[in-house]
Formats: sequence, structure tokens, C-alpha cells
Amino acid sequence: MDFNMKKLASDAGIFFTRAVQFTEEKFGQAEKTELDAHFENLLARADSTKNWTEKILRQTEVLLQPNPSARVEEFLYEKLDRKVPSRVTNGELLAQYMSEAANELGPETPYGKTLIKVGETEKRLGTAERDFIHSASINFLTPLRNFLEGDWRTISKERRILQNRRLDLDACKARLKKAKAAEAKAAAEQELRVAQTEFDRQAEVTRLLLEGISSTHVNHLRCLQEFVESQATYYAQCYRHMLDLQKQLGRFPGTFVGNTEPSASPLSSASLATAAATIPVVPTVAGIPSTGEAALSLDDVAPPASGTRKARVLYDYEAADSSELALLADELITVYSLPGMDPDWLIGERGNRKGKVPVTYLELLS
Repeated sequence: MDFNMKKLASDAGIFFTRAVQFTEEKFGQAEKTELDAHFENLLARADSTKNWTEKILRQTEVLLQPNPSARVEEFLYEKLDRKVPSRVTNGELLAQYMSEAANELGPETPYGKTLIKVGETEKRLGTAERDFIHSASINFLTPLRNFLEGDWRTISKERRILQNRRLDLDACKARLKKAKAAEAKAAAEQELRVAQTEFDRQAEVTRLLLEGISSTHVNHLRCLQEFVESQATYYAQCYRHMLDLQKQLGRFPGTFVGNTEPSASPLSSASLATAAATIPVVPTVAGIPSTGEAALSLDDVAPPASGTRKARVLYDYEAADSSELALLADELITVYSLPGMDPDWLIGERGNRKGKVPVTYLELLS
């Protein structure tokens, strides 16, 4: 019990001496041992690394999980060392709603079929997002957290010890200056030598840890490259899925939406039948139905006198059948529209070949 009391009193005395030394330094009443410029640069670089690592970590978490409540929940699960529950991504949830809507509204109707197609793609997008989040968490977020919770804590601890060793050293220097008697000077000099040795040893330990920040940068660089690769893979998957969906929707008949447009005038059934008998035969182009068996081919259709323009192809396009024109990215073609065509399609010409082309694959030029 006596030993513990003595130790407690000794610790209290050391703490008080350090507090006095620190206060006098702040008010300019005591000298302070300065670290060399190289050491100060190492400290500044370490602080910058820690601060920016925290900011990048937090913003990456926001990128991967925009919902703040979900982020808090995941943080608590990690702190409790429990498995984070699997979440349904927004794309997967949207796919579920579209599938349920199609089943209720009629999976065989044009709208129902489209809902199913789009829903399938949204599910694929959701799965790709889930894979990206998992990869980014393992390969990027985890190393950043490990640095902050491991290496940085060790560096901070050793820096605090170094600060205490410096305060002890400067307090010994102050006592030596105040000592008058020879015996007091000898004791102060002995304390100063011990304090200087402990300070130098702790400074070396701290310096080695600070120089290790370079290895941290190399490790974070590798993790950053893996994060970029994961993100590039994710966006490439999304792009392919959306192109496939765009092609599928582009092949749907234009009559899907044509039936919902109101008539220009309220004709009776009899008048519609009479008018139909006088309608000339037109070719089937981009969803335009033919009224007889003598439908013309695309080669029989002359381009309009006006409305022809040039277009640059944005992406490669593979023709679905003989009525479509295959496209190569960056090539220039001539395009025009025919009366009654689906607005999502145009007639494209390249040399002696012509066929339907999707508007979304083109950049129309003036």
C-alpha cells in the first residue's frame, strides 16, 4: 500500500512538473527543445496523411452507401463484431417492383413485357453494384481503416511519449540553470543526462514510425488502383447491360405506343373500313404495318426530297435482321425518316446499303 502511494505521489509530481513546463513554454517563460527540420516535416506529412485518409474514407463510405442510417447501422455491427446483414440494392428493389407490376397488369401485354425486360436489367445492375461495393470495401476501405485504427494509433502513442520526454528534458535544463550549490548542480546534471538519453531514444523510435508513412502511401496507392479497377469493371458491366436492354427495347414494335394515341377525328367503324380500302400499300419499316402482301422492301423506298442529313455513329450496333443496318462507331452515314415511322428509328444509308438504325446510336449533324 505504501509503495502504491509513493508511486502515485511520484506520478503526480511528474505530471505537475510537465504541466508547469508546458505552461511556461506557452507564455514564453521557458526554453523549448526544438526538433530538427526533417523531423518536423515527417510530423507534418504524417498529420496530412491521417487527415486526408479520414476524409477519403468517409466520402467513399458515402459513395458506397448514401443512406446515413444504413451506414450507422453497419458501423455498429462492425464495432460489435457481428456480421452486417445483407441489403437489397435499389436496383434489385426496383426490379422486384417491376416484376410484380408486370404480373398484375398482364405479363403478355406490351407494357408488361417491357416491365419484365427492364426489371431483369435492373436486377443485373443491382447485382453488379453489390459486387462493386463488396470489392471496394475489402480492397480499399479496409486498408484505410487498418491504418487509422492500427498504425496511426501507434504513431500517436509514441508521439505523446516523445512530448513527455521533451518536457522532462526541458524541466531538467531549467533546474540545472537554477541550481546554485555544487551538489545540486551535480544532481541536476545527472538528471539531465538521463532525460537526454530517454528523449533521444524516444525520438529515434518515433522517427522510424514516421518514416514508415512512405510504406503506407505505397500500400494505399495499390489499394487505390484496385478501387479504380473495381469501379471501371462495375461501370463497364452497367454499360453493357444498358446497351443490351436498349437493343431489346428498340426491336419492340412501334404499335406498342401507337394504340394509346387519340384519333385526329372520331371516325365510325364503317368509315374506318372504307378508308382502309383506299390506303395504298406501304413498306414495313420500324414497326409500320403493311396493308397487303405486296409490301415493298427498303431498297424500293426512295429517300425524301428533304430531311436527309448526315449522322455520326456513337457505338457499334449489330443488326438484328435484314431490315436493319449494322453500324460501326465513328462512321458517317446518311439518315432520313419516312412518314409514320417510329420516332426512335431512322433509315440509314451507307453506299448501296440501307436499313433501319436506332436514333440513340447516332449523333445527328447539321
